[in-house]
This record gives sequence, structure tokens and C-alpha cells, in this order.
Amino acid sequence: MNIDAILTGVQLILTPTSILLILVSVLLGVTVGALPGLSSTMAVALLLPFTLGLDPVVAIAMMAALYCAGTFGGSITAILINAPGAPPAVATALDGYPLAQRGEAGRALGVAAIASVGGGILSLFIFIAAAPLLASVALSFRPQEYFALTLFGLSMLASISGKSSLRNLIAGFFGVLVSTVGIHMVTGIERFTFGTSVLYEGIDFVPVLIGIFAISEMLKQSQAGDEVMERIRSVALRLPSRDDLRRIWATILRSTGIGTIIGILPAEGTTVAAIMGYNEAKRWSKHPEEFGKGSIEGVAGPEAANNAGTSGAMVPTLALGIPGSGTTAVILAALIMHGFRPGPFLMRENPEILYAIFTAMLIANFAFLFIGLLGAKVFSMITLIPRTFLWPSVFCFAVVGAFAYQQQMFDVWVMLIAGLVGFLALRHGFGPAPFVMGLVLGELIEKNWSQSMIIFNSDWTRFFDSPICNLFFVMTALSLSSPFLKPVIKRLFKRRSVTP
Repeated sequence: MNIDAILTGVQLILTPTSILLILVSVLLGVTVGALPGLSSTMAVALLLPFTLGLDPVVAIAMMAALYCAGTFGGSITAILINAPGAPPAVATALDGYPLAQRGEAGRALGVAAIASVGGGILSLFIFIAAAPLLASVALSFRPQEYFALTLFGLSMLASISGKSSLRNLIAGFFGVLVSTVGIHMVTGIERFTFGTSVLYEGIDFVPVLIGIFAISEMLKQSQAGDEVMERIRSVALRLPSRDDLRRIWATILRSTGIGTIIGILPAEGTTVAAIMGYNEAKRWSKHPEEFGKGSIEGVAGPEAANNAGTSGAMVPTLALGIPGSGTTAVILAALIMHGFRPGPFLMRENPEILYAIFTAMLIANFAFLFIGLLGAKVFSMITLIPRTFLWPSVFCFAVVGAFAYQQQMFDVWVMLIAGLVGFLALRHGFGPAPFVMGLVLGELIEKNWSQSMIIFNSDWTRFFDSPICNLFFVMTALSLSSPFLKPVIKRLFKRRSVTP
């Protein structure tokens, strides 16, 4: 363990300015998380260009803190008004809202906060242990192993939560296609530039990310009228009692393990973790009949799992350069933008960033415990803001953010086009996360493929000389076929259960 790197990373965060920026990120994250329709991924994408003038480590730490807080923020409105501010909070609403209906909103919020902080902190220690270990193994990787690993990361799009595995793969393919725009790094051939010099260096991902997450969602929300939210009743904060803690501690530990493992798997994300955390909480509960009617275990399970998933998702992002979720794909893009080399070289060349992010996420977990709970009523009333005021503000931030990146109007047009394309894609069931992962990983795939072909003298069969490559190729095949194999396996189990 590098003591100097630990001290440097902690010192970068434990300054008045850095702590203030992290607290602002937490406040922004909880606010965005509480607003139905807005997501932490979109907020991180909007924040990205505004961090250019900051210390790179502090900038990444701010995004990680916003990621944590946004995941928790969705539970506030899910519990109080049955309006999940984020997809993972849907599972929290199943028991959180019934608790609020019978006058125990403060108790539900207290359980959600303790479970979130508990899951987040425990998973952070797993993250700090697993990331360097994984990176040290990956340091022995050559370009061909990196190519196989990145290919496996892309194949995980088939199993990401969404309407269709095929749609996810198509969206990921188009993300890879967009990443090829510009001059090829080896041959010098122009691709999809159409004679425009501004495209020689490719399409920057910052305006694309802002457009695909913010503008497309704005266009989608513009089709819906303002929903009438119920007025917020008085909410008195109530931390869990000893009996409550005795009842939920095992659920928190179990869901933390589930969330961390799901988060580490590329492309799974916190929504899958929350659903699995809820299901397992019900499976192991001594009172499963209470679920859906106001069980505190039904609140603790998904909240511990989805916040543990945020730390878990950071492991492959920092250690391997493979994003664990849509938000970490944006954070990975931020690492590249700020001049870091994602993957094991990041751990070797800039180990302080690992400990800085760990410290920032630790501060964020304690911060949203106080900010989120003490201001729960205020954050819930944010949902009463009409869309006619909310979305024009988002649009202005998007335009300013896209322009601020390189001070050129071309990026604004890229953002608007990406937003329109993203909106049309959403209407036909194509999610933004697979596209973004394809966009970020596409450059890595092409670079490692080109380097491997130079090493192999254009003989692609030599990929199979490496046992690690063969392992990742097998995993890729299994990952791509899993959506089609699952129904077959389920039918086989059903037949066996019917057969006497």
C-alpha cells in the first residue's frame, strides 16, 4: 500500500475548497435525485465541462460525490409522494410509500438513510481493497488482452437492464461507430469527416453526453403535461430505533454484498442491484407477508444495494477502464478529458486519485445523511416546480456547458443533434447508456486492435495464443447469448419441477 499516495489523495480532498465543492455536489445530487425525470447521470454530464478549471482529482471527486447523492435522493420522493426520482428508487417506493401513508414517513426516511450510508460505506472499503488488486493483475495485460477485455465489456450491453438486448447492442454499435469519426491513429485515413477539418480529431464526447442525457430527456418530458403532485405532509425525522436496527442489520449486510457485486459487473447498474436487494430481503425475511404493505426491510434492502452499487461500479471503471454503469461511463470520459489514462495505468501513475475518490465518496455518504434528512420536506416540494420552469433551465445549462468545453459553436450543434437523435432513440426503446458505453469503449477497442495487429503482423489468429484472451472471448460469447439462454433454462427448470 502506497502511504504517500494515500496522504496525497486525502490532502487533495481535505481542504476547505474541496470539501465545499463536494458538499455542493451532494446538495445538487440529492436535488436532482429527488426530481422525477432528472438523473444523476444527466447531472454528471452537465457538470463535466464546468470542472475544466478545477484540479482534475477534485473534479472527478465532485462527480463521484454527485453520483452517490443522486442515488439516495430518489428515495425521498419515492417514500413521501410515491414518485421515485431515480429508477433504483422504484423498489424503495414499494414499502416506503405505504409507511408514509400510515404516518411513518420519518421512520421510513431514517431507515433509508441509515441503509444507504451503511451500504455505501461498507462497499467503499471493498472498493478500496478490490480496485488496486484488480489493477495489479491487469498490469500484466498486453494490447491483445485489453482488446478482449474491452470486447467483453461491450458484450455486457446485451444483459443491461432495458427493453431489448438487441436494441442495447445496436445502440452500443452506433456508439462505437461515432467513436471512429476522425483520422485513424495508425493509417492516417480520414473517416466520416466529410471534408470538414473540425472533425479531423473526432467528435468530442462531452457535447454528445450532454445532448444524449439532457436534451433527449427534455424533449421526452415536453410531451407529458405537468403531473399534479400531492402536497407534502409534515415530516418529522426519526432515526431507526434499536428494534429497527436489530431487524435490518442483516438485510443491510446482505444487500451491500449484492449491490457491490452487481455494481462491479459492467453495465448492470444500481437499478438491478436495488431490485435484487429488495427480492433477497423478502426471501430472507421472517415476515415476508409485510412486504408491499410497509416493511422497513423492504426499504433497507434496495437502499443498501443501490448505494453499494455506486462504489462497486467505480471498481472496473478505475481499475480496468470499463464503466460499471451509465454514470461511471461519463466519469470515465471525465478521466480522459482531464488527462488521466483509465485502467491499471491510472492506478500505477496516479494512485492518489483512488484515495481521493474514496475520501470524497466517504464524505458524500455522511453529507447526504444530514442534508437529505434534515431537508427532506424541502426536497420533496421541489417536485412541485412546473416543467415550464425546470426544463428551460436545464436547456440553458446544456448550451453553456457544451460551448464552455472548447468555446466553439460546433459543439453546441453536436449537442443538439445528439439530443434529437437520443429522443428519437428513446421513443423506439433504445436507451442512452448502451450508446454512451459504446462511445467511450469504442476508442479503446480500436486502439488496442490496431496495436495488436501491428504486434501480430496482421495475423488475427494469434489472439487465440493468449489464455486470457480465450477466457474473455468465451465470457463474451456467454454474455451475448445469455438473453437467449435464460428463457430456455427457465423452461427446463419448469419441466423438471412439473415432472414427478
